[in-house]
Amino acid sequence: MYVVSFVFEKIESEMITKTLIKPSEYHDSVSLMLTARELSKLDGVRDAAVVMATEANKSILAEAGLLTDEVKSATPNDLVIAVSSESESSADAALQKVDSLLKKKTTSSEAGVFQSKTIRGALASHADANVAVISVAGRYATDEAWDALTHGLHVLLFSDNVSLEDEIALKKYARDHGLLLMGPGAGTTILNNVALGFANALPAGPVGIVSAAGTGLQEVSTLLARRGVGITQGIGTGGRDLKKEVGGIMMLEAIKALQLDPTTAVLTLISKPPADEVVQAILAQVSASDKPTVICFLGGNMDSVAKIPNVIPARTLYECALLTAQVVNSESGEIKNYLAAENACLKKQANTLRKKLNLNQRYLRGLFSGGTLCYEAQVIWKDILDSPVYSNAPLPNESALLDSTKSYQHTAVDLGEEEFTVGRPHPMIDNDLRIRRLLQEARDPETAVIMLDVVIGYGAHPDPASELGSAIEEAISLGQSQKRELLVIASVTGTEDDPQSLSRTTSNLERAGVIVLNSNSAAARLSGLIVGG
Repeated sequence: MYVVSFVFEKIESEMITKTLIKPSEYHDSVSLMLTARELSKLDGVRDAAVVMATEANKSILAEAGLLTDEVKSATPNDLVIAVSSESESSADAALQKVDSLLKKKTTSSEAGVFQSKTIRGALASHADANVAVISVAGRYATDEAWDALTHGLHVLLFSDNVSLEDEIALKKYARDHGLLLMGPGAGTTILNNVALGFANALPAGPVGIVSAAGTGLQEVSTLLARRGVGITQGIGTGGRDLKKEVGGIMMLEAIKALQLDPTTAVLTLISKPPADEVVQAILAQVSASDKPTVICFLGGNMDSVAKIPNVIPARTLYECALLTAQVVNSESGEIKNYLAAENACLKKQANTLRKKLNLNQRYLRGLFSGGTLCYEAQVIWKDILDSPVYSNAPLPNESALLDSTKSYQHTAVDLGEEEFTVGRPHPMIDNDLRIRRLLQEARDPETAVIMLDVVIGYGAHPDPASELGSAIEEAISLGQSQKRELLVIASVTGTEDDPQSLSRTTSNLERAGVIVLNSNSAAARLSGLIVGG
């Protein structure tokens, strides 16, 4: 179909910005990312973006100086290509390459071995398959999930934008037919040592994890791996599973399965605070077995959890991993004492680092790729800071950002939220958005600390530390040019056996000037103590 294209331009600071609008044109987000990178490499091009015209993307374009008046009126269904160049000719040359680049990315993604177009076709060539991974646009995801379930397949529904009513219907059908419907929006699952979605290279072991939080599952499982503790299964349920309307259908089914599994000796459950009715249903199922169960309902009231004899409550993901490892290894001693000693060391470190800041540097800015890690940081900061933390994914009854693309005072931004991922890859895959935001925060004279989570493993960027490292060096240098010391603090979620390597990623970040902590919890605590101590 012929698509009408429009080209507009503006000139700022001797740079020319030109935009190309393609109405109602869709390409997968990875193709858009790769095309933008190719455009940025062209002679004379300073910056380029290829995104859908959502409001969040328009704000990002504006911050980057890539927004024209005409793009402001584009709809979320329109594809926008924007380039900033040294000359009109180089801008025109870049825009003329767009169609061929998009076609090249689409063709290359389809090259190679034969790929079935339907679930039925895939089953015809893989009759022994028992799991379907579904990652399509949300409006198609429900139909594909039904197709998989009715063919007797367990489903990892990576896609989001599935209605709550459809989720409930799918999960009830799965439960009634002895199947798992993991999702929607389930980014991480490890079944029989096979990583699906975003996951890590983990050892086999006695721990079965059920999580309604993808990066929560990754954080806990990798912290366990560093302590020599492996898992039997890591089952993601999707973030809405523990809502009152859904009733924890998949978490309950997964718990039952792991309770019957002879290789699973310890259960670990992870979620943001569930509805009260769901908590009671989960505790009733947990008490039906004598297997020790560590439960982390991040930021939730753990009083009722602590009353169940075989249940061990954990307040943070880090504490969850420590307690699980303690049970597996039959270790004695109070984890509280260990955490208190670690916190004392962090306070000393914070006092030293605080002296590097000037009086105007008052705020911390968290830029997260993992939604659960963003949530955990806010739980920790709530106890440390006297003033609120604003977020696009705030804790219940806490402060929401008016504009997710602009920080206000203490801010925690989940860059993996849907508003940022429509028409662009997830920030675990593509660092472009976080790099832009990092430099935006560095230009703010009131920024004291920037906290990052870096998630490695299967499905993630092949070398996030190299891309982020260059931007971090630029951000720190920008602060120094304005007589400010900018502190960048991070943690790495991953293992040594991951393709990116935990030690290599950590070393590259430290070489760029990052203070790297051993967990998201410790990084959040240090960040909070610096500005709130």
